[in-house]
Amino acid sequence: MSVRHSLLAILDQGPCYGYQLRAEFDRRTGSAWPINVGQIYNTLERLERDGLVTRDAADEQGHVFWRITAAGRAEAAAWLASPVGRGGGTRDELAVKVALAATLPGVDLAEVIGNQLRATVAQLSALEDEAAGDPPERAEELAASVVRDAMIAATRAQAEWLERTERRLRDHPHRALPLASATERPRRGRPARARA
Repeated sequence: MSVRHSLLAILDQGPCYGYQLRAEFDRRTGSAWPINVGQIYNTLERLERDGLVTRDAADEQGHVFWRITAAGRAEAAAWLASPVGRGGGTRDELAVKVALAATLPGVDLAEVIGNQLRATVAQLSALEDEAAGDPPERAEELAASVVRDAMIAATRAQAEWLERTERRLRDHPHRALPLASATERPRRGRPARARA
């Protein structure tokens, strides 16, 4: 998730101060991704350095308002118009955890997957119960429901992946593939230069 671009998109609607940007982000996303105010101000300072926002003088309450520049407006529009890609690797903690559990001697992989699958199914049930209410009427409710629907889809996909992984490992002749630690030490640093 790009905090930088999210803040630019909000500022494109009009000047805001830091706490106001945080409140607007929460309001527009159903509070799905908590951002602390320090992160907002650090991002604003980088955006200012990059010429994408400008800082106004403080008002009578001490709020410093930030305004988007033409360059910032163009970057926000380009971000909104472009698709979000999935990277080649994964930083998905669960995928990494299951892969490690499958290769670590002495780890009960079925238990690791079973515990996660039960938690995922419970989370999915809670999300679906939350979504079963009245249809959204206000813009904030619609935004929250859009994010919740994405969370439901991702949680369903996670449950399906866990079930598929559980079947794959159950049907595998070794159930897990423990790997001993490598005996060869990885090379570090640059090779030494030959002396003349």
